[in-house]
Amino acid sequence: MGKKSELQVFREYLQRHGLRYTQEREQIIKTIFSTHDHFDVDTLYLTMRQKGIRISKASIYRIMPLLIDAELIQDVFFEAGRVYYEHTYGHEPHCHLRCIECGKIEEFVEPRLKDIERDLAERFGYKVLKSNLEVRGFCPECREKFLGRK
Repeated sequence: MGKKSELQVFREYLQRHGLRYTQEREQIIKTIFSTHDHFDVDTLYLTMRQKGIRISKASIYRIMPLLIDAELIQDVFFEAGRVYYEHTYGHEPHCHLRCIECGKIEEFVEPRLKDIERDLAERFGYKVLKSNLEVRGFCPECREKFLGRK
C-alpha cells in the first residue's frame, strides 16, 4: 500500500484526539502542501486570501501546533518575530544553511548528525527525539557583495 496523503494522516490524527475535521482545516492543509517553500503564518494567510479563500489568521495559528504534533510540518527557524515552517511528512530529515543577508536557504543532509545525536544522548542521558541544525552565514553572492572576497 502506498503512502497516505497528508489529509489522511491529519484526519486520523484528529480522530485519535477527538477533534473535528473541518473544511477550513482541509483548505489550510491543501495550501500548505501545495508549496514546497518555507513559510510563515502571514505568508500562508496572504496566499489563501489571494486564492479567494476566506480564512482568519487565528484559524491558521490554531492548526499549526496540531500539524506539528501530527508530524506533518515542523518549525524550522525564527526570524524577525516570525516562526517559519516546512512540511516534513514524506521528506528525509535535513539541515539548513541560511544566508543572513538575502534569506536564501540551502537544504542538505548531514549523515554525521545521527552520530552527534547518539553521542549527546550518551553523554547527557537524553532520549533524543529530534534535532534541528541550522547554519547561518553569507551565501557566495552576498559574501562577495558585502565582504569583497570569495
